[in-house]
Amino acid sequence: AEQVDQVGATMREVVESIQRVAGLIGGITQATSQQRQGIEQIGAAVHGIESTTQHNAALVEESAAAAQSLSEQARHLLELTSVFRLGRADHRIGIARN
Repeated sequence: AEQVDQVGATMREVVESIQRVAGLIGGITQATSQQRQGIEQIGAAVHGIESTTQHNAALVEESAAAAQSLSEQARHLLELTSVFRLGRADHRIGIARN
């Protein structure tokens, strides 16, 4: 009867140990799931930043092209208006150049 009691106690210890391991595995599974979700959120944020950066680069290129076009138009307008005279014959309309 004493051996039966020992076997029963040992079996309870084994069952308790298995339950603890199962609890630990459950905790690891939950933590892994949370980490996966966090990594997915980081990936989405990086993708959003990359998309915004590409859009901003395109806007910079468009702005540079528009600035160049405006500069050329201003030069052309200066050429067209350079024939007009104000007051004395030797004063012409001009645009300050930097």
